[in-house]
Amino acid sequence: MNKVEICGVNTSKLPVLSSEKKEELLKAIKNGNTEAREEFINGNLRLVLSVIKRFYARGENADDLFQVGCVGLIKAMDNFDLNQNVQFSTYAVPMIIGEVKRYLRDNNTIRVSRSIRDLAYKVLSEKERYIKEYNREPTIEELAKEMNLPKEDIVLSLDAVQTPVSLQEPAGNNDLENIYIQDQIKDKKNSDEYWAETITIAEAMKKLKEKEKMIISKRFFEGRTQIEVANEIGISQAQVSRLEKNAIDHIKRIYK
Repeated sequence: MNKVEICGVNTSKLPVLSSEKKEELLKAIKNGNTEAREEFINGNLRLVLSVIKRFYARGENADDLFQVGCVGLIKAMDNFDLNQNVQFSTYAVPMIIGEVKRYLRDNNTIRVSRSIRDLAYKVLSEKERYIKEYNREPTIEELAKEMNLPKEDIVLSLDAVQTPVSLQEPAGNNDLENIYIQDQIKDKKNSDEYWAETITIAEAMKKLKEKEKMIISKRFFEGRTQIEVANEIGISQAQVSRLEKNAIDHIKRIYK
């Protein structure tokens, strides 16, 4: 992944274009100048390299990612509007990322039916539209309502195009820790100890107050954050934190 040459291109000698030069070339491209087109592409290959680096951990071939990234670059170049007050790189980066993600989904080692994949792309497109309009990600319920589809179909389609993750992939961004995903997925479900602890916790939770029981369930069984729980049940995050601590202390006392 650290090689200098990708797809026959010496990346250490790639040119860098100034903003003025980019604008000049884009105007020439709009007038059909093929030489300007080639110069502009070569002058933006460093942008492609910077984008595809974030996908290296997936184990994909660097040459393949580079070629796909170049397709995204060309699409961005052909669709860029000079009249918009925006830098070309600002417009191009999402296009390049989108092209790479589309390639990764289509080349997923887990085969997904065409109909489900097509639905997933429609859902993702609707999701992007929603974010642009409301400046936030839509919930599954909101997507289902917008597309007039069952929630189950939305979830199934999105899950189907998720990229598989290697068990040897680092669990975090800190390379010094040497902690991999396989280290975090130990299977305890079939052990006697697991079942005993589950039964004990279930019995202990029966003795909690209703609000404490609700908070523990949402926090540790549904994976919600304290802020999410607070918004759901209509209290402050500080109150959630206090009730959670009281509930945990209560459970510890029962355990003893």
